[in-house]
Amino acid sequence: MLHIYFGDMPEAIYNTEVYFKHTYEEEWLEDDFAKAVIKGVDKSNVLDKQLIQSPVLGMIPPLMLSGGTKTLLLIKNCPDQVFNASTCGDNCAKYILQIAKKRDVTINLRHVMNFPAPFEIYIDNDDVIVKDMDQLLLVAAKHV
Repeated sequence: MLHIYFGDMPEAIYNTEVYFKHTYEEEWLEDDFAKAVIKGVDKSNVLDKQLIQSPVLGMIPPLMLSGGTKTLLLIKNCPDQVFNASTCGDNCAKYILQIAKKRDVTINLRHVMNFPAPFEIYIDNDDVIVKDMDQLLLVAAKHV
């Protein structure tokens, strides 16, 4: 299940760019999920563990992926950490839910992300489960 904590969360990793730079492992790009995220979010193709073809930037290393893609890869590959998912756009929401279908995931948000229905999200701040965007907006409005 996906858990969200809205607002300041001292234990969350806020600077996902720096954390990715020092944590990323090349093998992460061999995963089908990583390839789908890179294609879906960045509109790019993984050529190998060290090279991605971007329609905008040309040939790039993994460190030049978008902040949202990097955060998704961290959420997937570092299950013991909580990441600031406000570095992600709404195009990342479905991937966060996919990860959370396989295991419990906690993210920190400082904005309201538009999640595709149907979903069940546990809001840690208020100890409630929300099942649609109307409910999510009501709860989030108190915290962001």
